Amino acid sequence: MPKVLKTNIMITLNNGKKIGKGQPVYIVAEIGINHNGSMEVTKKLIDGAADAGCDAVKFQKRTPEVCVPMEQREIERDTPWGRMTYMDYRYKVEFVKEDYEEIDAYCKEKGIDWFASCWDEPSVDFMEQFSPALYKSASASLTDHGLLKKMKSTGKPLVMSTGMSTMEEINDAIAAIGLDNLVIAHATSTYPCKPEELNLKMINTLEGLFPGNPIGYSGHETGLSTTLAAVALGATFIERHFTLDRAMWGSDQAASVEPGGMARLVSKVRDIELALGDGVKRVYESEMGARKKLRRIVKVN
Repeated sequence: MPKVLKTNIMITLNNGKKIGKGQPVYIVAEIGINHNGSMEVTKKLIDGAADAGCDAVKFQKRTPEVCVPMEQREIERDTPWGRMTYMDYRYKVEFVKEDYEEIDAYCKEKGIDWFASCWDEPSVDFMEQFSPALYKSASASLTDHGLLKKMKSTGKPLVMSTGMSTMEEINDAIAAIGLDNLVIAHATSTYPCKPEELNLKMINTLEGLFPGNPIGYSGHETGLSTTLAAVALGATFIERHFTLDRAMWGSDQAASVEPGGMARLVSKVRDIELALGDGVKRVYESEMGARKKLRRIVKVN
């Protein structure tokens, strides 16, 4: 007797797109802060993601006076704009309302979704005015149950990243916010991450622990093959950092994918989706010629 499949939870975005088993993998190019505060760079990244066939681009939204600890605010660092305090740098790479209005209009023009990882509760309130398709919590925020609840309270789907976390912390977060409207994303929070620390079989572990919920993958490695392996293992949502040039200034650039690589990634993901099939054995019409010519039938007396 064939095994009875458990009911899969389908996550529906406010634009009608779905994330879950049986749906095309939802592919996200994370711009994050790789734009370095430049709208020109941002639009080029949106162009690159749209041309590659990504479903969405993602940003990071912080309220610096909430997110930056007091002891770090006056620490100076070298930046593309000269030497400045960390607090000044955080404001330099934060887009304001007018910037996001421009981003919103440009993404609609290009036909690509956009959303953000919010690092604090005021940022969720800020983002709500744009009605993003979904929210994503950064791995660093997994233990901030108040923030997770704030994002869930919007009624929009939440992708919860699980890097730098123990299973106890993951279970505690899920106990706090519930499993409804939730995508659980496996991740390892090292930039860039070594292959031996990606632990992609966690995708299957999470599927077993939370049957039905879509499982995603947020990758910080270099190269594409391991992200493709994540899709083959069952990830229904994938995210890779995205850049125009990995040599650009910024902490996330080295673990990012350039436009040509992103186009190859999307193309190969779609090939994998086709190749995985449905698991039902059949003889294809294309096999019939070889079957007729080569099949050896041994009669048993």
